[in-house]
Amino acid sequence: MTTPNSLSRRTFMTGLAGAALIGAAGCSPAQQQAQSSATASGSAASATITVRLWDEQVQKAYDASFAEFSKANPGITVKTSLVPWADYFTKLRTDVGGGSADDIFMMNGSYLQPYTSGSVIEIGSDFDSLKADWVPPAVEQYTLGGKLWGVPQLTDGGIAMYYNKKLLDDAGVTPEQVSSLVWAPGGGSADTLLPMLQKLTIDANGKRGDESGFNGAKPKQWGYSAAQDLQGIYYNFIGSNGGQFQDADGKFVFAGPESVQAFQYIVDLINKYKVSPAASNTNDNGDFTRDQFLQGKIALFQSGVYNLKNVADGAKFEWGIVPMPAGPKGAVSVVNSVIVCGNAKSKSPEATAKVLQWLGAQQGASFIGKSGAALPAVISAQQSFKDYWAAQQVDPSQFAKQGAMPAISAPAGANYGAAFSAWKPIFNEIFLGRTEVEAGLQKAQDAANKAAGS
Repeated sequence: MTTPNSLSRRTFMTGLAGAALIGAAGCSPAQQQAQSSATASGSAASATITVRLWDEQVQKAYDASFAEFSKANPGITVKTSLVPWADYFTKLRTDVGGGSADDIFMMNGSYLQPYTSGSVIEIGSDFDSLKADWVPPAVEQYTLGGKLWGVPQLTDGGIAMYYNKKLLDDAGVTPEQVSSLVWAPGGGSADTLLPMLQKLTIDANGKRGDESGFNGAKPKQWGYSAAQDLQGIYYNFIGSNGGQFQDADGKFVFAGPESVQAFQYIVDLINKYKVSPAASNTNDNGDFTRDQFLQGKIALFQSGVYNLKNVADGAKFEWGIVPMPAGPKGAVSVVNSVIVCGNAKSKSPEATAKVLQWLGAQQGASFIGKSGAALPAVISAQQSFKDYWAAQQVDPSQFAKQGAMPAISAPAGANYGAAFSAWKPIFNEIFLGRTEVEAGLQKAQDAANKAAGS
């Protein structure tokens, strides 16, 4: 996920071989109930259901899944549409308000709440036979007012670091050495992250960041991917320093002293020590650090399982995964899941329900896992993800290990989008080094709370 948020977790048998498809005798009671209802009304006998997504890799998996679904449900055609993340929620709000939204759409927790007042359907008793197979944190995250508002699809175990083995070798650094890095507010002897990043950073003249004469204004290679990346970077620094972004009531509190220290550390990595790309490259391009990593220009890329397929497909060098740096409170990561919601104004409600049930069952969800695109939030489909990566000789377990550790809650709120729009330009200036961190965060916090009405 990129800006605002994203996805990961477990085991069990998976795969479609021998599995009962929706429409066959082995389908769940919930599926049977939906089928009976559809047959009785006739509205699901022939329908085209549209599904809106923001992730191209997941879209490919969905297309394969829906091809199988339509074999068992020949009267229902399912089509996917891709809307880039940068425009996704702006366009969704407009389309839902105008009555032109898709039958099903992917949803991030930060943006859900406004849609629960009549725009999306409750995931009710028709799904009871499936719910026990959904990762509990995802169900908890998307249950508001005692009601579940979507079918869990993707889940993130947590954040870790991808490393470029050649760049480590060139610096005389081993993967084991970058597996236990620690950052400390203000640096000092307790800080092992900054010295490592300086060793892994090189300027155009071949000087490393810890050598005399280093010129960070002319970079050749960066040690790290520090950037204005909520999920990949700054939420985790805040959490590992014992800070908060929002309190229990959803009020923004990111100007607290622990968060100020976390942001100051990140901004210094970029502007003072120049071990990460300039914010002029990353503030408005959430893929810049990933792309630079894939081009062999960043040694340590901190991100989630949502970039695993991108790294595996794009990296032309030996790479691996190690834990993210720990702070004073340990390695505390943000964990987030993604759901699909049913449009309450769909013209084909019974067919929409059948597609949602397919996506919430092992059969449909396994396509996500066996494509390697993401870890399904349907537990029995997760083995397909493990099997895919085992065949690629990749061990993604570090994400799940991080997900089992203490976490900082993902952002949420009825007016999160408005709050984000309010703080973003101020954050831009902070990361560019043009606004002092403490004063800037207070200004951004005030603007965010005003925009959110809190």
